[in-house]
Amino acid sequence: MTRRQKKTLARIAAAALLTLVAALLPLEGVWKALAFAVPYLLVGWDVLWGAIRKILQGQVFDEEFLMSLATIGAFAVGEYPEAAAVMLFYQIGEWFQSVAVGRSRRSIAALMDIRPDMARVLRGGEEIELDPEEVAVGEILLVRPGERIPLDGVIVEGGGSVDTAALTGESLPADKREGDTVISGCISLTGLLKIRTESAYAESTVARILELVENSAEKKARVENFITRFARWYTPLVVASALLLALLPPLLGQGAWSDWLRRALIFLVVSCPCALVVSVPLSFFGGIGGASRDGVLIKGANYLEMLDRVDTLVFDKTGTLTQGRFAVDAIHPQAVSAEELLDIAAAAESYSSHPVAESVVLAHEGDIDRGRIGEVEELAGLGVRAVVDGRTFYVGSGRLMDRVGADWHECHLPGTVIHIAEDRAYMGHIVISDQLKPDAAGAIRRLKELGVKRTVMLTGDGEKVAQAVAEQLGVDEVHAGLLPAQKVEEVERLLAEGCRVAFVGDGINDAPVLSRADVGIAMGALGSDAAIESADIVLMDDKPSRLPLAIRIARRTMRVVRENIAFSLAVKFGILLLSALGLTNMWWAVFGDVGVLILATLNAMRCMVRIKE
Repeated sequence: MTRRQKKTLARIAAAALLTLVAALLPLEGVWKALAFAVPYLLVGWDVLWGAIRKILQGQVFDEEFLMSLATIGAFAVGEYPEAAAVMLFYQIGEWFQSVAVGRSRRSIAALMDIRPDMARVLRGGEEIELDPEEVAVGEILLVRPGERIPLDGVIVEGGGSVDTAALTGESLPADKREGDTVISGCISLTGLLKIRTESAYAESTVARILELVENSAEKKARVENFITRFARWYTPLVVASALLLALLPPLLGQGAWSDWLRRALIFLVVSCPCALVVSVPLSFFGGIGGASRDGVLIKGANYLEMLDRVDTLVFDKTGTLTQGRFAVDAIHPQAVSAEELLDIAAAAESYSSHPVAESVVLAHEGDIDRGRIGEVEELAGLGVRAVVDGRTFYVGSGRLMDRVGADWHECHLPGTVIHIAEDRAYMGHIVISDQLKPDAAGAIRRLKELGVKRTVMLTGDGEKVAQAVAEQLGVDEVHAGLLPAQKVEEVERLLAEGCRVAFVGDGINDAPVLSRADVGIAMGALGSDAAIESADIVLMDDKPSRLPLAIRIARRTMRVVRENIAFSLAVKFGILLLSALGLTNMWWAVFGDVGVLILATLNAMRCMVRIKE
């Protein structure tokens, strides 16, 4: 609780005690008015002053004006206890609102704490401390255990565990070693790290994320814009209605002036739209703040609202549903052993940096004696020709086998197939495939349980591989062999069919289609410029399981928003009608305004509670 909130709470408590004392004292007339005026002014002076100040600025119709007008009017007609109670309960409602907003802001502030305060730089053999914005690209940073990494870079010396929870929501630390990329905002837990910076602070991951979060409040959802417009015409209309209610019936001889004035004052108190004006933005603010704690960055309430309505999820394959890392799935030798076939392939591919070649070398596990390897020739688009142990081998695609005249055959398994031949003699093949992410199938299943009607996978891979992946994951529809422009065409086709589409990509080469979908979601976007710039929602780690979580957050937030709108309007219009008919008193008005505000605010605070995965 902030110092200001504590002071307000103390004022409320003192005013409540004085109101109770005034109610118990046997006072009449002017003394009774004075007794209730003391707690009224103690708790409500800032509301009265706020109303006066806004009137002088030409901003008349707001809740402070309505509350001041109604309570002063209640004093004028002799309803002193009611006037003091209305102002007291109004301030209680405002205090609840302040606490709720404060909690939501703290959830955002927890993310904002990722901004590093200092960078320790090695210059000329000396260790100096600088503002991160003063560090140049290519300089060496020194990060000790417990310190936050100030800029993106590569570890050039040292290693250890790095806590990425502030960015990804992932509780388990990541192990980093020399040559690994690390990003700003994370905390080094163990080991001394020397990091060569790869970007200036303005282009760093932490700077882009902070900018994204700070700007998220500016992008309002349609329902927020509706509430803003609603309050603009609603408040003047209510004041005019209250004025007519106070004047017309007594002028027409339908009762005493004091009776209709009392009804008009009750009408004014109930009419305050603060429950809607406060609870709807607070719900979105809480939803965005709660999502950020789980590594889901939402660029605005409008995207949160759209995510609630999505019925079709379109996925890129590589790096989104699969790990983007190749591994050997099978070895099918012919006339040699599997060990010998893998040994020859690993030796031939050992000089290549291609991911497929690296996966073969990794599968070999043992050391490769480079002295065995002679001339190695890269054959563009086909594979390699390598001399190993004085023998010439060809390692690559079926087209390479055709070129050398080897009698090869296709493999029945899906994946990338590397064929091996010694001169023209075919020796067998190795099957390599991209590995599925461990939680991908579970994520697809949970999305369908959440009511997503259609899941689609788009990929540039061949039909055979794509179908195999889709079957393993349970994806409804797959389109293979697509170029980036063709992925955009597929999304446009779905949009033309009336689908509400979210596209999920790895954020590196999917910028066009991320921008074209109703909601663009970048997955595994830690450190990716393209993702943070192109996507509407950024999932800060590689886990597809964050997707169902993001949708659940969006749906809960929108459910709370709808509940608050329906409840607030139903109660207010009901009490407004009853007050016009003279069937209510000022205590009903207190509930209709402050009671509804407190209940709506408490309901909105549910959006800040983390959802269990």
